[in-house]
Amino acid sequence: MTHSALLPKEFSALGLIPKVLDVLGRLKLTVPTPIQHQAIPVAVLGKDVIGIAQTGTGKTFAFGLPLLQRLSQGHGRALIVLPTRELAAQVDEALAPFSTALGIRTAVFVGGAPMFRQREALRRNPRVLIATPGRLNDHLEQGTVSLKEVSVLVLDEADRMLDMGFKPQIDRILKHVPKNRQTMLFSATMPKEIWALASAQMQLPLRIEVAPPGTAAANVEQEVFVVRKEDKLRLLEQLLREYQGSVLVFSRTKHGAKKMTRSLVTMGHSAAEIHANRSLAQRKAALQGFKTGIYRVLVATDIAARGIDVTGIEVVINFDLPDDPGDYVHRIGRTGRAGKSGRAISFATPDQTGDVRSIERLTHIPLKRRTHAALPVIPESAAHADSARPHGQHRGPPRRGGGGGFRGRPQQRGGQQRRERW
Repeated sequence: MTHSALLPKEFSALGLIPKVLDVLGRLKLTVPTPIQHQAIPVAVLGKDVIGIAQTGTGKTFAFGLPLLQRLSQGHGRALIVLPTRELAAQVDEALAPFSTALGIRTAVFVGGAPMFRQREALRRNPRVLIATPGRLNDHLEQGTVSLKEVSVLVLDEADRMLDMGFKPQIDRILKHVPKNRQTMLFSATMPKEIWALASAQMQLPLRIEVAPPGTAAANVEQEVFVVRKEDKLRLLEQLLREYQGSVLVFSRTKHGAKKMTRSLVTMGHSAAEIHANRSLAQRKAALQGFKTGIYRVLVATDIAARGIDVTGIEVVINFDLPDDPGDYVHRIGRTGRAGKSGRAISFATPDQTGDVRSIERLTHIPLKRRTHAALPVIPESAAHADSARPHGQHRGPPRRGGGGGFRGRPQQRGGQQRRERW
């Protein structure tokens, strides 16, 4: 079932309460995005929702505003489960003006943060927990969290969580939340695993799809250079001289990201790296520095493909093509956001023309082939290996310790037992 209607002129047509509308007004937000327009009126009524929309389309407000409004009007708690630390922090940041206005405390539980601080956060009685699956399961296993009062459950970037190997953790989480609840599932794509999850866990959900799977960001000019591996860094240096704005560079591996960042700093560029080998504090500092302009270049692995929400990124450069063509869509969605134009440039080695064609088949957009005066021209016909090599192999499941949780079992402390509600 697909919900469609003419877009309203303002958020005031969506059934939001005055306090929420006041905050939207202060933020100078009046016109909802398509996913917000269709999801919010249904979600504020407590209906289950499946939202399918590409990254950068405003999904956070689509589930976050109805969630906070419903909590402000009654009892219960909300749990938002998502794949990465960065995304958890950004969801909390986006919802903060609204949760503050409604007097609703939130807590973010992710791996890499001290457990004792998360336990302290539970004592402040948060009603919204924003968590990644690994750390939430850590708390569930230790008995420090109870999900019995959860009345609203959100699974954000559900396809990404499954891609990252979080299916077992999600299954365990679902066993701890009440069956009588509102469930909202948001995803950029809808593979059969997501349908199976929705069918088992949701009550007659309304499907809202504002863009077909594989739809690339509309305002992004896409280009590809066929370049030898040993010439990639030289090409990157040339492009960084040509473009003056902020640049997000994607590396396929953590080691490659680290090596590339060191090379860029040596060249005189202000650059930082963000990947799974960096501590939570280091990743926060890198992202904040990129947002504020301390770093012009941010080098990231796919852990950040859907976890970076920075406006005004001029160029996204795929230094390495992603293993999965679907990740290409999420990578380039970091530029051309909020109606602005952007540019995505990919480097493909001569044996990766098959991978380029896979991306073109998914997005239905031909990538513009470019050459650079600083590099020799490599004809595509030279790609005799083409797509013969195995590509798109899944990496193993992530290491445990990426989530958060709500307090449950009493903690022995100073000879007295203390119980938090979460």
